Amino acid sequence: MASPLMAACSQGASGHAAVSRPADRLSDSTTFTTVKGAPADQGPAGDNGGLVVHPAAPVPVLDRPGGKAFATLPTSQLGGATWVPVVAESGDWAHVLLPSRPNAASGWISTKSKGLQRAHTSYLVKVDVGRRMLTLLHAGRPVGHWKVAVGGPKTPTPAGRTFVLAMLKQDGGRLVLPLGTHSATLDSFGGGPGTVALHGWPDRSVFGKAVTHGCVRVPEGALKQLARVPLGSLVLITG
Repeated sequence: MASPLMAACSQGASGHAAVSRPADRLSDSTTFTTVKGAPADQGPAGDNGGLVVHPAAPVPVLDRPGGKAFATLPTSQLGGATWVPVVAESGDWAHVLLPSRPNAASGWISTKSKGLQRAHTSYLVKVDVGRRMLTLLHAGRPVGHWKVAVGGPKTPTPAGRTFVLAMLKQDGGRLVLPLGTHSATLDSFGGGPGTVALHGWPDRSVFGKAVTHGCVRVPEGALKQLARVPLGSLVLITG
């Protein structure tokens, strides 16, 4: 059975962390939560070099290097491993994007955290809402360009820098790629948390139109290529 999240998409400075309170009392940063005190991502809408990290154990997320902890980044998201993009580094600290509300939430984690894994992805996804076009790049070169369906006037696809949070399969094996961003106008989609996703759509007539609840509907050919994109890969959504 499809989860509420998937059903909704088908419709529509050096040192160690100075933690001000025990990590087990902090809220987990997931697509279902809203985190308070998170700095907003102010970085340029560009590539991060592909650096992504995975916490093998929950790690506290701080508002600045050596600052106050406001959340915990858990080891898993939506049944898969948590991988988030690193958008800046400062000494023993990594500035990462978070999957929680508010959109553009970010935070700092210690690169000295026990078991923190680092990897690089060579993929980058670009969504041009105005042109209703998705471009997939690998090692800086375009893999393909596809016309897509984006959010309608009352439920727009949110612009900004986000990332591939998970890969899920609906009934029938259809792939859904939830992102680390949410609808700015809807609190939920079909009982889910209003997570924006990339997913297929059986009616090709929607491609090139602004008709969704905020998700990006993509053709089958694009979805097959997107299935190769590692978790944590950046997705740049522009107006």
